Amino acid sequence: MASLKEIRARILSVNSTKKITSAMKMVSAAKLHKSEENTLRFIPYKQKLTDMLTQYLGNIEPGSVSIPLAEKREVKRAAIVCISSNSGLCGVFNSSVNKLLNEAISNYQAKNVAISIYPIGKKIADYVNKLGYPVSTDYNYICDKPTYEETCKVVQPLVEAYINQEIDELVVLYNHHKNAAVQIPTHEVLLPLSTEISGTSTSSVTEMGGQKANLIYITEPDIPTVINQLVPNVVRMRFYAAVLDSTTAEHGARTTAMQTASDNASKMIETITQQYNRVRQEVITNELLDIVGGSEALRN
Repeated sequence: MASLKEIRARILSVNSTKKITSAMKMVSAAKLHKSEENTLRFIPYKQKLTDMLTQYLGNIEPGSVSIPLAEKREVKRAAIVCISSNSGLCGVFNSSVNKLLNEAISNYQAKNVAISIYPIGKKIADYVNKLGYPVSTDYNYICDKPTYEETCKVVQPLVEAYINQEIDELVVLYNHHKNAAVQIPTHEVLLPLSTEISGTSTSSVTEMGGQKANLIYITEPDIPTVINQLVPNVVRMRFYAAVLDSTTAEHGARTTAMQTASDNASKMIETITQQYNRVRQEVITNELLDIVGGSEALRN
């Protein structure tokens, strides 16, 4: 049985750990709040830009304009961008991306598709190295404070590679943030860009004063110029949204993990304290028995 000194040392150790996890939880919660604000501010712009593109394409004659980034062709070469975190202590956040990557690699290998992997985040970069794939560019810094300019540096060369037919498909693997407790592993095909019109938000018909009215676009200088400017912007915006989403999911996962760790520490402290009290009571009882036994011996 452990001594009182050893039990007290365990209680102090678990208390110290609880203070650390509680502090990390508070920091992650603050970062989560800020990241959610950034994401919520950006989503309406991204959605409006996407809607504008699909609505505009719905009003022009199909096939009248060539859209290189929406051109579907046989997939022989694919690029995979996978987004994780630079640090751990965030539950299954990083292992979920690892699993998505394994599935994507298996699917492409089954189809004899050549792949190149672009990891964003130290954890996934280390995992890609273990798999034996080269990591030539360091994009780990993007995870901490993602900006539109920095994400463009990642996706723009891949957009150009798709236009030049150096790759035939571009996919992004990341965790979608649903709430602080739930992160959904997501496999998103970024290129070829889908231009299909579906749902009311992407319809070429809009509600005006309770009546349906067809949208009429006045294009300047011409349709191909507008399309060639708008489509790359939509691709860059979707990629930036994925990075923002992943960063928010990371903070949510870490907040939940640290809360769970703090709760477990509290339960452990309660259990060890009960053990301490039992041992202490046994020590007191034994001392009393020794005193009583000694007094009885003196009487005799």
